[in-house]
Amino acid sequence: MLALLTDVHISPKVARQICDRNPNIVAHSFVSWRAGNLLDEDDSVILKAAFEDLLTFVTYDNRTIAPLLSDWAERSITHAGVVFIDRRTIRQEDIGGQVRALIGLLQERGDADWTNVVTHLRSAD
Repeated sequence: MLALLTDVHISPKVARQICDRNPNIVAHSFVSWRAGNLLDEDDSVILKAAFEDLLTFVTYDNRTIAPLLSDWAERSITHAGVVFIDRRTIRQEDIGGQVRALIGLLQERGDADWTNVVTHLRSAD
């Protein structure tokens, strides 16, 4: 089952509401995951740790994550998947929209193997 890690730019309410709506779903907020010990780490350290925990990373950060993933693909470095959210599709302050879209993704593709998968989240509305 797909398990999520929402990045620091996503409200912790998103992960909490996903879990509240379906206790079978695993979703962690970055600020509380691993007791917040990775808050100041580079993206590569975060994605490697997420892979260790089998967590697919959810982010609005296309600017730094996308080039890192391209580099990793060239070097055959594995990750546990990344879900990009576009601010034009789901606003960053739209917590309910993020929750609905992520639950929809989980229902649609949650049983798939997310190793090295990169996708863009669609609005559920």
